[in-house]
Amino acid sequence: MQAFLDIFDIYLLEAVINGILLGGVLALLALGLNLIFGVIDVTWICYAELVMIGMYGMYFLVQYYGLPYWVAAPFTILLVAALGAALHLIVIAPLLTAPPINQLLATGGVLFVLQSFATVAFGVNFRNLGIRLPVLALGEMNFSYARLLSFGAALFGMVAVYLFMTRTFTGTAIRAISQDRQIMSLMGVDTRRIYLITSALGGALAGLAACLLVLQYDVHPFVGLTFGPITFLICVLGGLGNFIGGFIAAFIFAEIISLGGLLSDLEWGYVLAFAFFIAMMFIRPAGLLARRR
Repeated sequence: MQAFLDIFDIYLLEAVINGILLGGVLALLALGLNLIFGVIDVTWICYAELVMIGMYGMYFLVQYYGLPYWVAAPFTILLVAALGAALHLIVIAPLLTAPPINQLLATGGVLFVLQSFATVAFGVNFRNLGIRLPVLALGEMNFSYARLLSFGAALFGMVAVYLFMTRTFTGTAIRAISQDRQIMSLMGVDTRRIYLITSALGGALAGLAACLLVLQYDVHPFVGLTFGPITFLICVLGGLGNFIGGFIAAFIFAEIISLGGLLSDLEWGYVLAFAFFIAMMFIRPAGLLARRR
């Protein structure tokens, strides 16, 4: 009996650590979506499809053009950043004064356009980057280097965004506009430029996430559905536009998924995460860090 408990404790610790590693990538995705909503006040339903395009970009740069992973990653980040800026100019900017439902429908339409484009252009076959990273063994626990690398790079990306937002004039302007859009425009700040930069930055974060996720997941036109719903729920649970709330919610969801996968299987982990979200919407409908009235 004691031996069984010892083995269970090891598996439990391994699941907790894997949850932390997963939480880093989910927090990165939530940061990009929260950044866009907090500044522009528009929710990109199609955000995970930018990640999908980035994963395809990594795949073709590495497999067809023979670029090393470390060289292909910056190109992919720039590609998705440009896609985020283009999405803002073509779809979002004309709808900034439109009702929120119109904005949601427009970004939802972009979701289907990107999925359909990937299906027609690349087919529905699952593609793999072909990079096999070793496994780190700590006693009887095993951790994928891909997840360790993803966690470290995600933290680096979040710290870089924090420094940009707090140490640069543009970052300060972004934070100021997120707090009061009307006053900042009266003070001479070019809000259109700030919105464009924010969209490009949100796209760059999606590109970074794509570079990390392509090491762990196959690429196909509907891979965005794996991350899109959970990212949106994380942002809602943390409070849309709340960076700290999204960060905390990402790790809570990741631990529920990881521990649920330990007790049953990974699909049940996602079921438990969605059930937790529904319960929390009755308790804290405005988000984890919302003030009680």
